[in-house]
Amino acid sequence: MSLTSDAQLYEDEFKVERISDPKYDRVDRLYCTSVDGQTSMQLDVNKELFPVKVGEYLRIALATSLSLDGSKDDERGWRDAAKLGSVEQTLADSYEYVCHGKVYKFEDGKDGQSIKAYMSYGGLLMALDGPYKKLTPLRVDYIYLLASRNA
Repeated sequence: MSLTSDAQLYEDEFKVERISDPKYDRVDRLYCTSVDGQTSMQLDVNKELFPVKVGEYLRIALATSLSLDGSKDDERGWRDAAKLGSVEQTLADSYEYVCHGKVYKFEDGKDGQSIKAYMSYGGLLMALDGPYKKLTPLRVDYIYLLASRNA
């Protein structure tokens, strides 16, 4: 299921190459490479909510809205809609793990052809390093991280 507007900023499939030694009880840092080999990702995840193993493939998406039509989320937020028993489908229904956070920093790559984007989801950090062409849609803004294991 994908968005039909520009609310979805990025989507790719990654292979988990390694997991760092845990510094915190409930957090793993994943080191991943996209299937096409162009993008690397470091991602902190709550390992109790989303346990991941080395060698697994993850589908990752970044979006500014969870609405399937791409419209801005209302002020209630997506968690409130779920509590109220909303039957409206959202992009989150297609993923196992969803976080809300902010893109807060960019760095140019050393080769002049790549960029590194940094995101924070309540202290769980993410860094994407890849070609400008793939990461150009990202901007300093609030976003949703959506992740699922690929079968």
